[in-house]
This record gives sequence, C-alpha cells and structure tokens, in this order.
Amino acid sequence: MKPLIVLLGFFAAASVVFKLTSGSWHTTVTGNFALSIMLLFTAIGHVKYTYGMSMMLPGLIPFKKAVIYLTGILEIALAAGFLFPQYRLLAGIVFVIFLILALPANIRSAFLRINYETGARDGRGPAYLWFRVPMQLFLLLWVFYFSIRDHFPKCFYSEDN
Repeated sequence: MKPLIVLLGFFAAASVVFKLTSGSWHTTVTGNFALSIMLLFTAIGHVKYTYGMSMMLPGLIPFKKAVIYLTGILEIALAAGFLFPQYRLLAGIVFVIFLILALPANIRSAFLRINYETGARDGRGPAYLWFRVPMQLFLLLWVFYFSIRDHFPKCFYSEDN
C-alpha cells in the first residue's frame, strides 16, 4: 500500500508543479519520475527489512540476504533508468520481468503469513493478495503506459484500429 501511495502522491505533486511552472502536465516525465521515487522508496525496504524479505524466498534459493540486497540495487538502477528517456524502454522491460518474477514470492509469503517488516508470521495472509495482485497489474500497466508505449508499434494500442 505504501509504495502505491508514494507513486500516486509524487505523480500528482509533480504533475501540478509542471502544470503551474510550464503550463503542461508532462505526464510521461511525471509518470516516470513518480515510478523512480517509488522504486527508491522500495529499495530502502530491501535494506530496512532484509530479514523479513529474505523469508519470502523459498528454501531452494541460496544467499537470500544477498538476493534481497541485489534486488534493492536493481530497483535503484531501474529508478535511474526511468529518469532518462534513452533508458526507459530497457528499464520498463526489466521492471516488467522483475514484477513477474517477484509475484510468486509475494504469493508464497501471503500464504505463509510472512510479515516482511517484522520477520514474524503474523502477516495478513492470503487476503493480502486481493490488494497485491491488482497492484502489480496496475504497476505493469503504469510501466507500459509511461515507459514502453512510445516504443511499441502503434497498431497494438491505437484507437484508429
């Protein structure tokens, strides 16, 4: 929930600032800026909640804490990538792959009731997935709209077809 609030809050704030200062909404810039801020926010969680996040990973994955730190570094790199137009497509594709690969860990942790903030097994359980899965779908659509869409053949989403 917190990352979504960060994403939407910074998008709204940046949009208003751009509109007031330049007369235009600059939605592509603000959408990618907000996504970058959200990723920096979530990357902090990889350091702050390393133990709980490492519990989300299945036993067959070695070096769990290192994986959590590396995914946090990946989120920082993606945040930078979304800020520069020449890297947005690559950042978008990598982020989509990351979201798809992270979903099973989120599902697993929900069924095990893992609270990644505390490392305890007192999480919200499977009910959390009613929020998490739609949020990940929303993030996929956000990335497509703000970061990938301009690089896609218009025949796939144009209203003219």
